[in-house]
Amino acid sequence: MNSQDIIHVAVAESSSIVRGGLVAILKRLGDLNVQPIEISSKEGLLHCMEAHQPDILIVNPQFEGWFDLDGFRQRYSCPDIKFVSLIYTLVDANQLKGYDESVNLFDDVESLTHKISVLMDVADEEEGDISSLSQREKEIVGCVVRGMTNKEIAEKLFISVHTVITHRRNITRKLQIHSAAGLTIYAIVNKLVELSEVKMNL
Repeated sequence: MNSQDIIHVAVAESSSIVRGGLVAILKRLGDLNVQPIEISSKEGLLHCMEAHQPDILIVNPQFEGWFDLDGFRQRYSCPDIKFVSLIYTLVDANQLKGYDESVNLFDDVESLTHKISVLMDVADEEEGDISSLSQREKEIVGCVVRGMTNKEIAEKLFISVHTVITHRRNITRKLQIHSAAGLTIYAIVNKLVELSEVKMNL
């Protein structure tokens, strides 16, 4: 999609402070045209889904007790919606399975912009420095050169396999590196991994 297209992002969170703060930041993502929707209750979420399904749903996994992601997907048959977990308390890792991405209170504007761009597959109109990877992309490079599969990376980072594949595609595009050996050399030179961690894969 184009960066000027409207991205509808619903934020389902009981805390008005957390919800309001995230919505305020979403409105200031200069590179993206985000239209946030505040949702404070499960009833509000149901109304939102019936009126207009968002492109992205950012939801606290403990929203009003517990958010049943699988049940929600089945009920609304929403294959195009990207689900993002909003984390600011301790959460059982099992509750995060199935989410496409996660955000937390420590994410800055740049990180949030990048995560939404990746989820929505927004074309990067600025060439700029193609070698500048986001923190999440650096984590994925580290996992790849350690020999982890997409599934293992997804489980480690609490994201979906689809999101891992999207990140890997973006990494390849930015770095123009198309081999495991090339990626390994890049990771070592840029101190993303120690040589001892990848010795077995070389």
